[in-house]
Amino acid sequence: MLNLTDLASSERSVERDRALGAILAFVAGATNAGGFLAVGQYTSHMTGIASTLADDLALGRFAVAGMAVLSLAAFIAGAMTTAVSVNWARRRELGSLYAAPLVIEALLLLAFGAAANHLRPHFAVFTPLAILLLCYLMGLQNAVITKVSHAEIRTTHVTGLVTDIGIELGRLVYVNRSRHRPKVLADRARLRVHFLLLSSFLVGGILGALGFKAAGPYAAIPLAALLLLIALRPILHDLRRR
Repeated sequence: MLNLTDLASSERSVERDRALGAILAFVAGATNAGGFLAVGQYTSHMTGIASTLADDLALGRFAVAGMAVLSLAAFIAGAMTTAVSVNWARRRELGSLYAAPLVIEALLLLAFGAAANHLRPHFAVFTPLAILLLCYLMGLQNAVITKVSHAEIRTTHVTGLVTDIGIELGRLVYVNRSRHRPKVLADRARLRVHFLLLSSFLVGGILGALGFKAAGPYAAIPLAALLLLIALRPILHDLRRR
Protein backbone atom coordinates (compact mmCIF):
# COMPACT_ATOMS: atom_id res chain seq x y z
CA MET A 1 0.00 0.00 0.00
CA LEU A 2 1.32 3.43 -0.97
CA ASN A 3 2.33 5.83 1.77
CA LEU A 4 1.70 9.54 1.25
CA THR A 5 5.07 10.42 2.73
CA ASP A 6 6.86 8.31 0.09
CA LEU A 7 5.23 9.84 -3.00
CA ALA A 8 7.94 12.48 -3.51
CA SER A 9 10.78 10.03 -2.96
CA SER A 10 13.53 9.80 -5.57
CA GLU A 11 12.74 6.08 -5.83
CA ARG A 12 10.00 6.03 -8.45
CA SER A 13 7.43 3.50 -9.61
CA VAL A 14 4.42 3.69 -11.91
CA GLU A 15 2.10 3.52 -8.91
CA ARG A 16 3.88 6.36 -7.10
CA ASP A 17 3.88 8.52 -10.22
CA ARG A 18 0.15 8.05 -10.71
CA ALA A 19 -0.69 8.64 -7.05
CA LEU A 20 1.45 11.79 -6.96
CA GLY A 21 -0.12 12.92 -10.22
CA ALA A 22 -3.63 12.48 -8.80
CA ILE A 23 -2.82 14.48 -5.66
CA LEU A 24 -1.13 17.27 -7.61
CA ALA A 25 -4.07 17.38 -10.02
CA PHE A 26 -6.34 17.77 -6.98
CA VAL A 27 -4.19 20.62 -5.65
CA ALA A 28 -4.08 22.26 -9.08
CA GLY A 29 -7.85 22.05 -9.48
CA ALA A 30 -8.42 23.49 -6.01
CA THR A 31 -5.89 26.28 -6.50
CA ASN A 32 -7.21 27.13 -9.95
CA ALA A 33 -10.89 27.24 -8.99
CA GLY A 34 -10.31 28.83 -5.60
CA GLY A 35 -7.86 31.29 -7.09
CA PHE A 36 -10.52 32.38 -9.58
CA LEU A 37 -12.77 33.36 -6.68
CA ALA A 38 -9.85 35.23 -5.10
CA VAL A 39 -8.50 37.11 -8.14
CA GLY A 40 -11.08 36.63 -10.88
CA GLN A 41 -8.80 34.73 -13.25
CA TYR A 42 -7.86 31.12 -13.91
CA THR A 43 -4.12 30.63 -13.66
CA SER A 44 -3.41 27.01 -14.58
CA HIS A 45 -3.88 26.98 -18.35
CA MET A 46 -1.58 29.11 -20.43
CA THR A 47 -3.63 28.51 -23.60
CA GLY A 48 -6.29 30.93 -22.41
CA ILE A 49 -3.73 33.49 -21.28
CA ALA A 50 -1.88 33.30 -24.61
CA SER A 51 -5.18 33.75 -26.45
CA THR A 52 -6.01 36.72 -24.23
CA LEU A 53 -2.61 38.19 -25.03
CA ALA A 54 -3.25 37.88 -28.75
CA ASP A 55 -6.70 39.48 -28.45
CA ASP A 56 -5.42 42.36 -26.33
CA LEU A 57 -2.56 43.07 -28.70
CA ALA A 58 -4.90 43.02 -31.69
CA LEU A 59 -7.34 45.40 -29.96
CA GLY A 60 -4.61 47.73 -28.75
CA ARG A 61 -5.11 47.01 -25.05
CA PHE A 62 -1.39 47.02 -24.37
CA ALA A 63 -1.59 47.46 -20.59
CA VAL A 64 -3.79 44.36 -20.25
CA ALA A 65 -1.55 42.52 -22.70
CA GLY A 66 1.40 43.33 -20.46
CA MET A 67 -0.27 41.46 -17.60
CA ALA A 68 -0.74 38.42 -19.85
CA VAL A 69 2.96 38.53 -20.77
CA LEU A 70 3.89 38.65 -17.08
CA SER A 71 1.55 35.73 -16.35
CA LEU A 72 3.22 33.62 -19.05
CA ALA A 73 6.62 34.64 -17.72
CA ALA A 74 5.61 33.68 -14.16
CA PHE A 75 4.48 30.21 -15.29
CA ILE A 76 7.74 29.73 -17.19
CA ALA A 77 9.73 30.94 -14.17
CA GLY A 78 7.96 28.36 -12.01
CA ALA A 79 8.88 25.57 -14.41
CA MET A 80 12.45 26.89 -14.54
CA THR A 81 12.62 26.83 -10.74
CA THR A 82 11.68 23.16 -10.71
CA ALA A 83 14.24 22.32 -13.40
CA VAL A 84 17.03 24.14 -11.56
CA SER A 85 16.07 22.61 -8.21
CA VAL A 86 15.77 19.04 -9.53
CA ASN A 87 19.03 19.18 -11.47
CA TRP A 88 20.89 20.78 -8.54
CA ALA A 89 19.66 18.03 -6.20
CA ARG A 90 20.37 15.26 -8.72
CA ARG A 91 24.00 16.35 -9.15
CA ARG A 92 24.38 16.14 -5.37
CA GLU A 93 22.59 12.75 -5.21
CA LEU A 94 19.89 14.06 -2.89
CA GLY A 95 16.73 12.07 -2.29
CA SER A 96 14.61 15.22 -2.10
CA LEU A 97 15.03 16.29 -5.72
CA TYR A 98 11.27 16.12 -6.36
CA ALA A 99 10.28 17.15 -2.84
CA ALA A 100 12.06 20.51 -2.76
CA PRO A 101 9.85 22.20 -5.42
CA LEU A 102 6.76 20.97 -3.56
CA VAL A 103 8.06 22.58 -0.37
CA ILE A 104 8.52 25.85 -2.25
CA GLU A 105 4.95 25.59 -3.54
CA ALA A 106 3.62 24.80 -0.07
CA LEU A 107 5.43 27.73 1.55
CA LEU A 108 4.18 30.15 -1.09
CA LEU A 109 0.62 28.83 -0.69
CA LEU A 110 0.94 29.34 3.06
CA ALA A 111 2.15 32.90 2.46
CA PHE A 112 -0.75 33.53 0.07
CA GLY A 113 -3.30 32.15 2.52
CA ALA A 114 -1.87 34.07 5.48
CA ALA A 115 -1.27 37.42 3.77
CA ALA A 116 -4.08 37.67 1.24
CA ASN A 117 -6.71 38.99 3.63
CA HIS A 118 -4.35 41.69 4.85
CA LEU A 119 -3.47 42.73 1.31
CA ARG A 120 -6.99 42.54 -0.11
CA PRO A 121 -7.82 46.20 0.76
CA HIS A 122 -4.96 47.17 -1.55
CA PHE A 123 -6.79 45.58 -4.48
CA ALA A 124 -4.84 47.28 -7.27
CA VAL A 125 -1.58 45.81 -5.94
CA PHE A 126 -2.85 42.53 -4.49
CA THR A 127 -4.66 41.16 -7.54
CA PRO A 128 -1.78 41.35 -10.08
CA LEU A 129 0.68 39.95 -7.54
CA ALA A 130 -1.69 37.12 -6.61
CA ILE A 131 -2.23 36.23 -10.28
CA LEU A 132 1.50 36.10 -10.92
CA LEU A 133 2.11 34.03 -7.77
CA LEU A 134 -0.55 31.48 -8.74
CA CYS A 135 0.80 31.24 -12.31
CA TYR A 136 4.27 30.69 -10.89
CA LEU A 137 2.97 27.91 -8.62
CA MET A 138 1.17 26.19 -11.50
CA GLY A 139 4.32 26.22 -13.63
CA LEU A 140 6.40 24.91 -10.75
CA GLN A 141 3.98 22.09 -9.96
CA ASN A 142 3.38 21.05 -13.55
CA ALA A 143 7.12 20.80 -14.11
CA VAL A 144 7.49 18.54 -11.04
CA ILE A 145 5.12 15.86 -12.30
CA THR A 146 6.49 16.28 -15.84
CA LYS A 147 10.00 15.51 -14.58
CA VAL A 148 8.81 12.66 -12.36
CA SER A 149 6.73 10.93 -15.05
CA HIS A 150 9.04 11.71 -18.00
CA ALA A 151 6.37 13.98 -19.54
CA GLU A 152 3.62 11.35 -19.40
CA ILE A 153 1.50 13.13 -16.77
CA ARG A 154 0.29 16.72 -16.59
CA THR A 155 -1.72 18.08 -13.67
CA THR A 156 -2.51 21.77 -14.13
CA HIS A 157 -4.66 21.62 -17.28
CA VAL A 158 -7.08 19.06 -18.67
CA THR A 159 -7.11 19.70 -22.44
CA GLY A 160 -4.51 17.00 -23.07
CA LEU A 161 -6.23 14.63 -20.66
CA VAL A 162 -9.61 15.00 -22.35
CA THR A 163 -8.00 14.58 -25.77
CA ASP A 164 -6.26 11.36 -24.69
CA ILE A 165 -9.49 10.08 -23.13
CA GLY A 166 -11.28 10.68 -26.42
CA ILE A 167 -8.55 8.87 -28.37
CA GLU A 168 -8.63 5.82 -26.10
CA LEU A 169 -12.44 5.73 -26.07
CA GLY A 170 -12.36 5.82 -29.87
CA ARG A 171 -10.06 2.81 -29.84
CA LEU A 172 -12.25 1.09 -27.26
CA VAL A 173 -15.42 1.26 -29.37
CA TYR A 174 -13.66 0.49 -32.65
CA VAL A 175 -15.03 -2.65 -34.29
CA ASN A 176 -12.26 -4.90 -35.58
CA ARG A 177 -13.93 -6.68 -38.50
CA SER A 178 -10.89 -8.02 -40.31
CA ARG A 179 -8.97 -10.94 -38.85
CA HIS A 180 -6.02 -10.32 -41.16
CA ARG A 181 -5.13 -6.82 -39.97
CA PRO A 182 -3.67 -5.66 -36.65
CA LYS A 183 -6.41 -5.03 -34.09
CA VAL A 184 -7.17 -1.56 -32.84
CA LEU A 185 -7.11 -1.87 -29.04
CA ALA A 186 -7.52 0.71 -26.30
CA ASP A 187 -4.87 1.14 -23.64
CA ARG A 188 -7.22 0.58 -20.73
CA ALA A 189 -4.57 1.31 -18.08
CA ARG A 190 -3.81 4.65 -19.73
CA LEU A 191 -7.52 5.40 -19.93
CA ARG A 192 -7.96 4.72 -16.21
CA VAL A 193 -5.04 7.01 -15.36
CA HIS A 194 -6.46 9.87 -17.41
CA PHE A 195 -9.91 9.45 -15.85
CA LEU A 196 -8.23 9.45 -12.42
CA LEU A 197 -6.38 12.69 -13.15
CA LEU A 198 -9.44 14.37 -14.64
CA SER A 199 -11.58 13.31 -11.67
CA SER A 200 -8.94 14.53 -9.21
CA PHE A 201 -8.78 17.93 -10.93
CA LEU A 202 -12.59 18.24 -10.89
CA VAL A 203 -12.95 17.18 -7.25
CA GLY A 204 -10.14 19.55 -6.29
CA GLY A 205 -11.86 22.34 -8.20
CA ILE A 206 -15.18 21.78 -6.44
CA LEU A 207 -13.65 21.56 -2.97
CA GLY A 208 -11.30 24.46 -3.68
CA ALA A 209 -14.15 26.70 -4.81
CA LEU A 210 -16.23 25.74 -1.77
CA GLY A 211 -13.25 26.26 0.52
CA PHE A 212 -12.39 29.70 -0.89
CA LYS A 213 -16.05 30.67 -0.76
CA ALA A 214 -16.27 29.70 2.91
CA ALA A 215 -12.83 30.66 4.22
CA GLY A 216 -11.32 32.92 1.58
CA PRO A 217 -7.57 32.59 0.94
CA TYR A 218 -7.17 30.63 4.17
CA ALA A 219 -8.44 27.66 2.15
CA ALA A 220 -4.95 27.50 0.62
CA ILE A 221 -3.48 26.43 3.96
CA PRO A 222 -4.79 22.81 3.90
CA LEU A 223 -3.45 22.45 0.36
CA ALA A 224 -0.04 23.63 1.56
CA ALA A 225 -0.21 21.18 4.47
CA LEU A 226 -0.93 18.31 2.07
CA LEU A 227 2.10 19.22 -0.06
CA LEU A 228 4.32 19.47 3.02
CA LEU A 229 3.14 16.06 4.18
CA ILE A 230 4.19 14.57 0.85
CA ALA A 231 7.52 16.38 0.68
CA LEU A 232 8.73 16.43 4.26
CA ARG A 233 10.09 12.90 4.62
CA PRO A 234 12.64 13.09 1.74
CA ILE A 235 13.72 16.54 2.94
CA LEU A 236 14.26 15.32 6.52
CA HIS A 237 16.10 12.24 5.24
CA ASP A 238 18.59 14.42 3.36
CA LEU A 239 19.05 16.71 6.36
CA ARG A 240 19.82 13.70 8.58
CA ARG A 241 22.34 12.39 6.04
CA ARG A 242 24.19 15.70 6.14
